[in-house]
Amino acid sequence: MSNVNVVALSVFIFLFLVVTVIGFVAARWRRGDLNHLNEWSLGGRSFGTVITWFLLGGDLYTAYTFIAVPGLVYSAGALGFYAVPYTLIVYPFVFAVMPRMWAVAKKHNYITASDFVRGRFESPTLALAVAFTGILATMPYIALQLVGIQVVLQEMGLQGTGLLKDLPLFIAFVVLAAYTYTSGLRAPALIALVKDALIYIAVLAIVIYVPSQLGGFGHIFASVPKAKLTLAPAQIPAYWTLALGSAFALFLYPHALTGIFSSKSGTVIRRNAALLPAYSIVLGLLALVGFMAIGAGIKTTNTSLAVPLLVNKFFPDPMIGLIFAGIAIGALVPAAVMSIAASSLFTRNIYKEYFRANASPKEEATVAKLVSLVVKFGALVFVLALPMSNAIQFQLLGGVWILQIFPPIIFGLYTRWFHRWGLIIGWLGGMITGSYMVFNNFAHGISSTTYTLTIMGTKYAVFAGMWALIVNLVVTVVISLVFNLVKVSNGKDQTSAADYHDLTVEKATATIGAVIEPEF
Repeated sequence: MSNVNVVALSVFIFLFLVVTVIGFVAARWRRGDLNHLNEWSLGGRSFGTVITWFLLGGDLYTAYTFIAVPGLVYSAGALGFYAVPYTLIVYPFVFAVMPRMWAVAKKHNYITASDFVRGRFESPTLALAVAFTGILATMPYIALQLVGIQVVLQEMGLQGTGLLKDLPLFIAFVVLAAYTYTSGLRAPALIALVKDALIYIAVLAIVIYVPSQLGGFGHIFASVPKAKLTLAPAQIPAYWTLALGSAFALFLYPHALTGIFSSKSGTVIRRNAALLPAYSIVLGLLALVGFMAIGAGIKTTNTSLAVPLLVNKFFPDPMIGLIFAGIAIGALVPAAVMSIAASSLFTRNIYKEYFRANASPKEEATVAKLVSLVVKFGALVFVLALPMSNAIQFQLLGGVWILQIFPPIIFGLYTRWFHRWGLIIGWLGGMITGSYMVFNNFAHGISSTTYTLTIMGTKYAVFAGMWALIVNLVVTVVISLVFNLVKVSNGKDQTSAADYHDLTVEKATATIGAVIEPEF
């Protein structure tokens, strides 16, 4: 503890206290009855373009992104840039698909994706599978946000041993848990404004100042081994399947869908699908930081430390505190939304479905608040009990798992041809296949979610989630064909065709001044 950077830590604590106050004040912002799950977990579905933009940006571009993307580029080179094209793929997908999800959710008061699946296919079992997958994939994701906080705290000198080492992280957890419990989604929505400002300042500072100290980007690229600047032919299938699979998976995560459900119209979602690629520019710049770390001579076997070590090497103490605060606060926003989303899934699709069908709105909200604490506590235990490298490896499974609920959610928005039992058995096949592939890699010391299969004498290294999704779809289609042929009941659809269209869409002739509606 003698090497604590007092100046940097002071700046960090000040900014952390600011967002803590904002988190508690948020309970009074756009006041609603937080004893209703719709208000606590979705902010009353009232967020317009600006707030939704910050919330989704803060929700999707996390501390792990700030740490892991450049860390992957630092270690694996060009392969790490798959994260850039996948964000460019996902937003047209969101523009086309997610307004339908918002419209039907608004019509039927669906709070989770499992609510939609339950209503669309009249299948509590399929809804349970979707809820289980969402919670399972979210837990290690929350843990990785806490890892982001842990990394920057350690780099400011708060290392210590035993309880002293973990105490700052525990304090951050308690603060996060407290204001999430009291304010619900309103807290991360307001904090996201501060978080994004800090992230942009941090990114611009790094990509402008560090290259100026290293002789420019030309020198940086010259210092990177040539093998890391390009993709080897064998890496190309892994690159494009990682990009495509990640794009399909991103808005299946419960926290991403929470950002969709909390919007006040389908038009807000379309606007954000057009505006959010601005974050992709930031992501591309962050990826380059991995090469900057190589150019700066940073040496570490823990790639999560590449960015913090780079910041410590080049910046004065006050700026270190600001950048590290941006990373830590960037962890709090998604961690809060993730815990809210996971607790909503448990409350609506497990607790209410199987234990308390007649639970009152207040009881629903109370259970969700308590479960959000349990989820965060579980993530904290995950971080403290496992080595950081293991936590990152297990987090990689999240994308493989969450991709397996693509058929019931996305296909379900357009058709009921797929049979509910086909979707359930296909999901199970995909989960088993994807889990086997990744755990088999781990068992052989391979920290990767790409899995190599030999087909007609040619080896293909492909994102395991895509292999699993192929198995999922084949099983789903075959069983659906058979069950539909013999006329096995596919349940009753609670929705109608009209429910999927947003009746609040503004006319195409709306004035430019009306594009960004008032937020405060």
